[in-house]
Amino acid sequence: MTPNGVGSQSVLARTIFGFLAFLCAAHAAAARDHVLAVGSSTVFPFATAVAERVARTTGLKSPQVEAWGTGGGIKLFCRGIGVSEPDVALASREITADELARCGADGVGKILKLRFGSDGITIVTPKTLSLSLTLRNIYLALARKVPDPNAVGVLVDNPYRRWSEVDTRLPDVPILVYGPPLTSGTRDLLVQLGLERGCRTVSWLKELEGTDPGRFREACGAIREDGAYVTVGENDNLIVRKVAMSDSAAGVFGFSYYEHNRDLLQAAEIEGVAPSFETIFQGTYPLARPLYIYAKLAHMRRIPGLLPFLEEFTSAQAVGEDGYLIDHGLVPIPESERVTNARLLEEARRE
Repeated sequence: MTPNGVGSQSVLARTIFGFLAFLCAAHAAAARDHVLAVGSSTVFPFATAVAERVARTTGLKSPQVEAWGTGGGIKLFCRGIGVSEPDVALASREITADELARCGADGVGKILKLRFGSDGITIVTPKTLSLSLTLRNIYLALARKVPDPNAVGVLVDNPYRRWSEVDTRLPDVPILVYGPPLTSGTRDLLVQLGLERGCRTVSWLKELEGTDPGRFREACGAIREDGAYVTVGENDNLIVRKVAMSDSAAGVFGFSYYEHNRDLLQAAEIEGVAPSFETIFQGTYPLARPLYIYAKLAHMRRIPGLLPFLEEFTSAQAVGEDGYLIDHGLVPIPESERVTNARLLEEARRE
């Protein structure tokens, strides 16, 4: 066959392949009759409860909810628009400027941001162990680099192996903490609210934040990787089991998982404050944080059930003071924020 013949055959093959791909996409568009929400393992049980309520009360197909971690979920969410892409990102932290830029570059368009409740990062232990920690304790126990106790201005690999080495008032047991992976918003905020704030209690490191931000992040924003902190995927129930079955391990996850396992675990006080509905709602618990859902406005009319899912997720019956998500461990938001959510959803309905 002549080279021209080979080229014509190749063009024909690509044309046929493209047409088949188009047919597959068209079939997917017709087949996508449910909402797809991805992201935070902390938000996952709340989103699952909402999905079940939507399916039961509206006759719509139940939304599909997947736990990828906040970072992993937002990465999927930002890939673009279309029936093969998620409609909702579940987040235990705010979306970052870099993530928003990625969404914009990939044509996601306008994004609806809704805060639906609050949570507190909780450090738990088995019933046989009690911890009362300061932010400085958290930093010294979990940071990859810590100040050399014998030389000001010098960082060393974390030498602390036992809680009593961090603070003589703490139990004399090994530091072993099960926690979330790099894709997790819980881990991001453990660093931001715990390690970095604890780091600032060291005077020369606090000054370093203004003079050398990169070195400050190196010193204060990296969790140790020497076995004292063990990553356990996006599976908070596995952390519950590992801690409950141990003598002295600790675990890190959202307040709702502790609330449902009080019979097995106890929560550490942070700066003398225990996590509770009241302390998280009031913001007095040092590791309290807001929870969010993000949705693509471009999918509102395209995906059946997306608007009802968002409306249910932010309704008084779900997230009000007597809402059913409170029974799942969610800390409600103020009434004023629910009014704001309702206005945003009404505007989205009209677009």
